[in-house]
Amino acid sequence: MTNKEARKKADDGSLMNISVLIIGSPSLDHLVVNGDSHHVAGGAGLYTALAAARAGAIVTIFAPRPEPMPEQLLFVERVMTWIGPVIGPEEVPRFHIIQSPTGSHYENAFFGAEEDLEPAQLPDDLAAFDLIHVVPLGGATQQLSFLHACRARGAKLLSAGTAHMIIEEDPDRVVAVRAVSDLFFMNHVESALLDKLPGNNRTPPGRTTFITLGENGAVIQQGEYETQIHAPETDNLDPTGAGDTFCGATLSGIAAGQHPVMAAISGSRMASSMITGIGPSNLVTKIQDSPLDDDHLPVNQARIEKIAELISTVKEAEPFPFVGISLPRQNHPRALDFFFVTTLQQFSFWSQKNNQYDQPLIQTIDGQVLKGAFYLFHAYLKRLEQDPDFFSPERQASQMPGDMLELFRADDGSDVMPAVQLHLEMAHSYGNTMLALNWSPESIVKTAIGSRYPLATFLKMLDQVGGYREDPLRKKSALLALILAQRPEKFFAFGANESLPPVVDYHCMRASLRLGLVDIVDADLKIKLENRQLISPEDEWLVRHAVYTAMEQLPGLSGRTMGAVDWFFFMSRSRCPEMTEPDCDACIANSVCAHKKNLFQPVIRTSFY
Repeated sequence: MTNKEARKKADDGSLMNISVLIIGSPSLDHLVVNGDSHHVAGGAGLYTALAAARAGAIVTIFAPRPEPMPEQLLFVERVMTWIGPVIGPEEVPRFHIIQSPTGSHYENAFFGAEEDLEPAQLPDDLAAFDLIHVVPLGGATQQLSFLHACRARGAKLLSAGTAHMIIEEDPDRVVAVRAVSDLFFMNHVESALLDKLPGNNRTPPGRTTFITLGENGAVIQQGEYETQIHAPETDNLDPTGAGDTFCGATLSGIAAGQHPVMAAISGSRMASSMITGIGPSNLVTKIQDSPLDDDHLPVNQARIEKIAELISTVKEAEPFPFVGISLPRQNHPRALDFFFVTTLQQFSFWSQKNNQYDQPLIQTIDGQVLKGAFYLFHAYLKRLEQDPDFFSPERQASQMPGDMLELFRADDGSDVMPAVQLHLEMAHSYGNTMLALNWSPESIVKTAIGSRYPLATFLKMLDQVGGYREDPLRKKSALLALILAQRPEKFFAFGANESLPPVVDYHCMRASLRLGLVDIVDADLKIKLENRQLISPEDEWLVRHAVYTAMEQLPGLSGRTMGAVDWFFFMSRSRCPEMTEPDCDACIANSVCAHKKNLFQPVIRTSFY
């Protein structure tokens, strides 16, 4: 693999060819934008399908197919497969939409043959599609019948959207649509309407809801957990289809195995690019990808390639088997439960003072002086031998503050964990979601390894589990997959074309900054990092996302696994430690290092790492 190919693979992020079915009709629209008339293709189904295709999916659209094909729709079959009953051109849906500074106004709406679509017209076997999305169609009753039919015919992942008018007409059935959908899309106005129905506007465990907020971005709900993302600033010429574009691009990312938040970020970018043109023109022609300067620091490609070459040769870059005195013995009957519970707690092993990093967690437990991750592993190992049922979801959900303090207590009796309340919250979140989903560590692993893409399935399932779902970059989820694959028992094996995402913790970030994989171009941010000051979530994302992007390339460029790359960077805690001057002359990376020794990892309290 060439460097260029490795970078393309890392940037793409996809694991396989993704097949998506969109149920919803293209339309012929008369748009009035700034007083000017435009006759263009449109329709929720078409915008969603075009965006999914633009994001890399192989798209099939199910909708009435006119013969002869109207000129405005001739391009559709060049970019996707169009199946469905044949109709005359006069039966194609038509909308007259006027855009003004105060919003969109539908002057006229003709739904045509879309209202006559029936589930019986669908292909018999829908299991070939990785994801199926059903637009609102002629109403919630018709939409719901399609969703039930898709589920009965083998749909793997079901998605649906809604519309303001449909909620007003039939709110209870819209609630039923949402209940049967794995993924659900709506805007903030539609969400507010559903909020008026007590208890009905909630995302149940195991489901994901996306709520668009216009220029304010979007909210992603993974069960009861919420994340808000911002929208890129752009010139809003024609917002027609913006929500559907967001939906299509996000669906493509989800189907390809992305975390819901990362998929939504891509969807938001595509929607922001789309609305700078008229109708779907920007989805048909080449969309210029949004520049990453607003949420990404530059990576140093030359330095990345030097580090990759080093990793390809050093013995230290070997996968760690996760056995030893602080870890369960090989073939321990509760090892799987142990690693599910302890890996989600691998974060925040440092204390702060005066808004600055103070010192790492290094304490004595069972007569051993241990640091951070291995102190935590050892504390849980003690409990494993005394009380194996402690690792059940029921027990994790019922942990009390005193239980956590006792769990982590050092030999001298001190309470040493810097963020014990956060650890308690993660235990509760993990236990409660596992119980609500009726999952266990064994059932998650069994489902994953029995699927076509084990790693993608594993990560997707953890996106719904408290303690793992919160991090868009999936540090703990990737670490857990890595542990289970590298343990002697080989609990887990990845698919043929699957590779782990980077495990980006603070050791990884500190090493990457000092090695020079990422360049800090903002003077104020550089000062904060050098002074070990607390920084904002926005600045932390700048650093961590950039390091993630750099790390993605290293396995392909070095020929080593992500597990080997991860151990190389984890061991930087001894080569390039937090509290003492690095001994560069003795460091194996000395010859390729940028020697930016004053730089430090982002200092921020988070449960992500």
